[in-house]
Amino acid sequence: MAEIEKTFVVEKFCPVCEKNFRVVKTRSRLMVLQRDDDACVHYENFNPYFYTVWVCEHCGFAADESTFTKKIPDRHLTILRAVLLTKNIKIPFVEERTLENASTAFRLALKYQELIRGKASKRAKYAHQLAWIYREAGDKTQEAEFLAKAADFYEEALMRESFPIGELTDNAVVYLVAAIYNRLGDRKKATSFLSRLISDQGVREREPRIYDKARDLWSDMRARKK
Repeated sequence: MAEIEKTFVVEKFCPVCEKNFRVVKTRSRLMVLQRDDDACVHYENFNPYFYTVWVCEHCGFAADESTFTKKIPDRHLTILRAVLLTKNIKIPFVEERTLENASTAFRLALKYQELIRGKASKRAKYAHQLAWIYREAGDKTQEAEFLAKAADFYEEALMRESFPIGELTDNAVVYLVAAIYNRLGDRKKATSFLSRLISDQGVREREPRIYDKARDLWSDMRARKK
């Protein structure tokens, strides 16, 4: 199956410029090849993360599906419209994204979250998934840069936001931060975050899956050290 057959095009409404724009969505039935310890999933001959961020071809607003489909606060729309509608930004629509197309979409989404002082958890998600895109492309420098950004944003979210956020619990975020620091080669920070999970009996009882993942990562780290 060609990559283009794994996607389809639909029209959606942009809350910023109030026009309909085209979106590429991915089909749900994809062959999973591998899951990394920081939740990145690798698929056969396709990378759905390329299409996680939608971009309005008329005004250039970029965000994930949930942002487009939920009501954006008026104060945020005022900020976004002041920037986007005065600069006549247009992003050409492409049905099959390249690495450059995908990275541009994520960078725009991060920029707009910065403009509106969006939640750290949302910025962490964008930075983390952009790191995954660079991982598959083999760009270790860019991957490390955005993994570090993701870790910073996740830590900020843990301090400032209430969990769960969607299906993401605070313990799941602690594990992700540990996995990221491990990938960045910072064993001290990775161990610090893992110990918070492993030493907490409540995590073992309430979220055994997270506890087991933390134990597995801890064991892998110790094995590599030996």
